[in-house]
Amino acid sequence: MFSLRLTERPMPTGSRDTGVLLDWLLDSMGLVRRSGGDETGALHRIMRDAFLPEPLRGWDSKELGDQTGLSNTGIHHQMTKLRECGLVATQVDGKWHRHILRGGSMTSAVTLVESQATAILGLRLSELAQMVETSETRMTIEAEDDGVPFSIRIAEQGPLEGEDRTSALARDLGIAGDSQKPSSELPRDLMVELCAGHQPITLLALSERLTESRGRVSTAVERMRSAGLIERAPMIDRIAQDIFSGLLRQFDARGEDWLMSRGGLGRLEGPVSAALVTGASKGSLNIDRVREILSPVPISDQRVLLNTLGGRMPYGFRMSGSDGAAVSARVMRKAEQTLRRIRTVASRLDEALHSP
Repeated sequence: MFSLRLTERPMPTGSRDTGVLLDWLLDSMGLVRRSGGDETGALHRIMRDAFLPEPLRGWDSKELGDQTGLSNTGIHHQMTKLRECGLVATQVDGKWHRHILRGGSMTSAVTLVESQATAILGLRLSELAQMVETSETRMTIEAEDDGVPFSIRIAEQGPLEGEDRTSALARDLGIAGDSQKPSSELPRDLMVELCAGHQPITLLALSERLTESRGRVSTAVERMRSAGLIERAPMIDRIAQDIFSGLLRQFDARGEDWLMSRGGLGRLEGPVSAALVTGASKGSLNIDRVREILSPVPISDQRVLLNTLGGRMPYGFRMSGSDGAAVSARVMRKAEQTLRRIRTVASRLDEALHSP
């Protein structure tokens, strides 16, 4: 079954070192671990010493072991990964399995992988699109995702093995990590919850609704962010609530003078700051009253005030589009961009291999 982990990495700009280019390709296709070690070296050796010099030879496991010095077990493990991601094809010849680099070059193999990955991802995203509720309010506030590197697993539908299709989809998109076996229901439940949401929701609220630890929810949320399925957005409607709490806390602890100076109220228009201080001193403030007082103040200035009062801008998470089609299109754009980069580097690798 086809399975590929696409990961966005900085391009090896200007490099013609075949080792550097090959490492980048294997890394971007999720075939090696960033920590390096024997596994990285094993796959690199198989490609460098066998498939790149003689891509169409038809290597069997014994020949690969002789060429690379790897054990039969090591060869089997690495060949499984290469077949699953579509770089290598295998033909059964009697008792032997003979392997070739598809198309006879890295560029051709990656082109075939790109076509297959795009088709399968499109099918899996069409499943997700049916789950995403259309919302007129979800995208009202601009997101503030700070350049999260793209990473997604692309796997075709396999046997369900006792799980439902939604759980399988969450696993096949990498929300459950890189495990190919059914795991807990958290990835499934998280995906269902966010697909139904019309407003950003905090990690704390998600962990309470799903009765899971905040740490586990955070890990799954970050996987969805990396895949482009969800994004982080400021919860503007919570600013008044947090300013109210910070204002009363700082007034009780430090008093009016501190609020007007270091607390940031002095930067606001006189009537606004006066109303907030008077309300704090008389105990007449509530969240709705604070929201009313701050209504003429730009959101950017409200955020500064929240920070000076010792608060933090509350953020939540939402699906990355107003409907399923928008979410799917966003993810597909990111995947296609990453695949194009992989094809570009594969072409550079082939050129470097054949240059004098």
